[in-house]
Order: sequence, then C-alpha cells, then structure tokens
Amino acid sequence: MKCVGIISLSNGLSPKNRCIIEELELLLKSINIKIIKALTIFAVDGSSCGTGKERGKELMKLYNNPTVEAIFDVSGGDLANEVINYIDFNVIKGNPKPFFGYSDLSVILNSIYSQTNTPAYLYQIRNIILDKTSTSFNKFKDFIMENNEDLFKFNYNWIRGNHMNGILIGGNLRCTLKLSGTKYMPNFKDKIILIESLGGDVSKIATYLTQYKLMGAFDEANGIILGNFTEMEEKALSPKVEELILNIADNPNLPIIKTYEIGHNYTSKGAVIGKYYSFDK
Repeated sequence: MKCVGIISLSNGLSPKNRCIIEELELLLKSINIKIIKALTIFAVDGSSCGTGKERGKELMKLYNNPTVEAIFDVSGGDLANEVINYIDFNVIKGNPKPFFGYSDLSVILNSIYSQTNTPAYLYQIRNIILDKTSTSFNKFKDFIMENNEDLFKFNYNWIRGNHMNGILIGGNLRCTLKLSGTKYMPNFKDKIILIESLGGDVSKIATYLTQYKLMGAFDEANGIILGNFTEMEEKALSPKVEELILNIADNPNLPIIKTYEIGHNYTSKGAVIGKYYSFDK
C-alpha cells in the first residue's frame, strides 16, 4: 500500500470540514493509498492550526518518515510563509518527495524549487472529493496508479506570440509575490511565469501584475501563462485580464497564453513548478 502525508501549512481547515478529510481518507483507501495525518490540519486558534514552527516541524516529520511517499497540503489562505524559516531544505534536497498544494502554498512550492531544484506540484487534493463529477478523482487516480500525465495537461489559447519554453514558476499571483525580496523567490531568467488568482478586482490584479513588472520579471521571463482569475471572470469585469497583461507586460517579445483549466475550481488541472515546459501554436 502506498502511503502519503496530509498537512495544512497555511490556514487550518475549519473543524466542520473534518468530514472532507474523512471522505478523502476513504477514497484514497479505495485505491490502496494510506494516509498519515499531521497534527496541524484543523484550525485550533482562529484560522491557525499551529505556529509556523509547529507546522514546519510537522512537515519535516513527513519528509523524514521513510514510509511517506508524497505529501499533500489540504489548506490555503494567508499563513504559509510563516513556515518557511522552519523548513530544512537540505533534508528535502536529500530526500525529495512530491509535494502538492495550491493557492497560498505557492510560497512553499516556489521555495522548494528555488532552494532544492526539486519540482513541486500545484494541485489541491481536496478536488477529488469536492468535484462531484468524479473527473478530478479519475485523473488523479490515473496519475497515481498509471503515471498518466493527463492531470497536468491543459488546453490553452495564445494571447501573444507563438512559442515559449522554460522552467515553470509562480502560481497564485498574490501569494507568490509574498516571496518578493527574499532568497526564496525563484529568479525569472528564462522562466515561464504561471499566474492565477481567486480574488481580486481589476485594480488589485493590475497592481500585482505591475509589481512583477517593476521587479523586472516581464523583461527576463520567456513567457506567461494566465490561469483562472475567478473574481474577475465570474463578474465579467472589464478590462479583462488578457487586456491588463498586454498593457502591463508591454514587452512585445514576451509570449502569453491563457488557460481556463488551472486555478481555484474543483475540476482544475495541475502544473509542476520547476518543470521544463514547451508550447507551440
């Protein structure tokens, strides 16, 4: 039986969501996967499931446990960067395991890549429970059981250019930018930057994109992938994110693609931070 770890490194889950973790445990058991639950999963003090040090300690326990083959973070929110100082990246580098998380976990995914050169997976395992169509579960099962990569293959449209290639970094727009000015932010040189967002009206998205521009990201990168911008797209706000990025990332040689298959929805596909990608029109 395979064995995986479950943890929350950002905001703890509400105790009322224990049923989701119980259902997740049963579903994974049905495909012969056992889970080991960290002590830091559910919120015990407001939105926190422990101090940054406590969450970091639980993460390292999972990395040091030889029976744990992969680690899935089930959280999101605001608090993941509290953990970074308590991660022993040398342990991760010497004992790499697939780490999965999304949203605020973008800070952890990019830190793992920048500090260890190990790929990390932008994906929320709770989707396999919350997607009642079973699409997410079937793709996840095929990935785990058959090494089928369809979970990480997404459709896209070209916004500018016709080719891009490079190592993927990024993830959630607001959360990734919390690494700005730290050693944990990957360098942008020759990278593809993935950008998606749950919340944010036009002004918020514009100011976050402008921060990337002021950091020189759009001059150094090989391309941009736009994922879902949930609030903007559900409210049909104008200008669209495609128009914003063309105006802000005004480097005519910077290719841009748009996908509706990566972001904050239960059928979202995944992406691999630290993996080399190539796209052609």
